[in-house]
Amino acid sequence: MQNINREDFEEVIVNIGRVTKVVKGGRRFRFTALVVIGNKNGIIGYGTGKAKEVPDAIKKGVDDAFKNLLKVNVKNATIAHDIEVKYGASRVLLKPASEGTGVIAGGAMRPVLELAGIKDILTKSLGSNNPNNLVRATVDALTKIKS
Repeated sequence: MQNINREDFEEVIVNIGRVTKVVKGGRRFRFTALVVIGNKNGIIGYGTGKAKEVPDAIKKGVDDAFKNLLKVNVKNATIAHDIEVKYGASRVLLKPASEGTGVIAGGAMRPVLELAGIKDILTKSLGSNNPNNLVRATVDALTKIKS
């Protein structure tokens, strides 16, 4: 994607994980951050960052998200048709909704849908609710929708 302006994008931190490595002198902590970015106008991206400090992990996650931006087909604030996508052990079901319904989504799916600019949608998370897999499954589903 060319000529993107970073100021147009909002970022949401979906998940921060603490990873512990046990060494001879005790425990060493590292952090992972799962970040979703979007301009609320059909362009979204997600990324993960790992670092010894949380802010550094978030910054790396945002940079990673800008590296893989994707275009999403939004049809007047909802999606065009039902879709079910599986990623890993996570399955997501997305259904278009009538105006005024709102974003009916839980967990890691909500920020992805909101940042894509979708205002009315019904969703169900089936299977694993691992945030990484849920975000990827939701993004896959949104990119597979035909306009």
